[in-house]
Amino acid sequence: MDKNKYTETSEVLHKGRTGRMGMDFNKPEMFPLFPAVSFTMNSLTEVKQAYESKYTYIRTNNPNRDVLAEVVTYLEHGEDSLIFSSGMGAISTTLFTLLSPGDHIVCNRNIYGETFDVMGKLMNKFGVETDLVNFDDLQNVKDAVKPNTKLIYSEVCANPTLNIADVAALADIAHANGAWLMIDNTFTTPIAIKPIDLGADIVINSLTKFMSGHADAIAGSITASKKLIDEIQPISMLCGTPGDPYAAFAMTKSFHTMDLRVKKQMANAAKLAAALEANPYVSKVYHPSLESFPQHDLAMKMFRSKEEMSGMMSFIVPEDESKFDDFLQSLHFAHYAMTLGGLRTTLAHPCTSSHSHMPDDKRRAMGITPGLFRLSVGIEEADDLIADFTQALEVFGK
Repeated sequence: MDKNKYTETSEVLHKGRTGRMGMDFNKPEMFPLFPAVSFTMNSLTEVKQAYESKYTYIRTNNPNRDVLAEVVTYLEHGEDSLIFSSGMGAISTTLFTLLSPGDHIVCNRNIYGETFDVMGKLMNKFGVETDLVNFDDLQNVKDAVKPNTKLIYSEVCANPTLNIADVAALADIAHANGAWLMIDNTFTTPIAIKPIDLGADIVINSLTKFMSGHADAIAGSITASKKLIDEIQPISMLCGTPGDPYAAFAMTKSFHTMDLRVKKQMANAAKLAAALEANPYVSKVYHPSLESFPQHDLAMKMFRSKEEMSGMMSFIVPEDESKFDDFLQSLHFAHYAMTLGGLRTTLAHPCTSSHSHMPDDKRRAMGITPGLFRLSVGIEEADDLIADFTQALEVFGK
């Protein structure tokens, strides 16, 4: 029987059963938790062999991380993956591994605030130069590339304005110049898009968000070629950034419901975006499903449908900050939270949270104004969310 005929939705439920070292334990329905700091060795001969064929020390390797890596690798269509303590741990460790003093990064200016800081501040301390440019126009990317450019970096959908990166075109630019393309897939997830299939060399995920989906565990991942993973793994061990087995154990369970969760979140987001766009108190909605979205045509080319793009969006309300708290407190389902991708609908205000430390002119250049709210859509019924936001937005008319 041809195993390739089965769907990803079904296959992923049966991934992550044995781990990298082939531990099946009579194949339990759920792979066990391994919190052990180290594993016992019976002889010096076994110690010498252990680093290649067995588990040794928790920072070096761990069965739960390996099982989670197997699932991520399958979904992202990569060769191998590593699990980190957070998405930022994944990003920083990868940059430290691949780049050296004198190297250059071309980075999308529309990115998560802390990634912005890593690129603009931290890497600069180590002699790595970063140019932040507008990736909406690919000519900007081409013009920014230098002879010492080693990496082009972007998110598929930018945090928080949802600007879309043309991953295939960026891959062509990177590879024509001998550089890697590194893509953050957190806002879209491999349920919506698989950047490696479009030419990306490295895919980053903050597993804490949609992939975990329950706001109860923190981890990050990178997916890449086996060669790159083998280079990054020892640096992760030295930097102390490998993921926690408890988080890996929890997230492996979350992946079993990810397809159901994320597809509903994306479909809800498309419906809510259309409703918000029609609301008189909302001046702008950023979601690629909308025909008004500047990159809607690119989105329709990159994604399967309007209902499978992203569970994230942003929208702009009147800049009457005296009413912001009234608006938040009028919502019944949606609530403010310093995370995204969970089962419940949450909001954030980038100007006072994720991008608060950025200069105002740089924020505004990215489209981040005081009236902009970022919205992570949950799995509530779409009609309930529409009704909730419709009544809460009335505060701006009072």
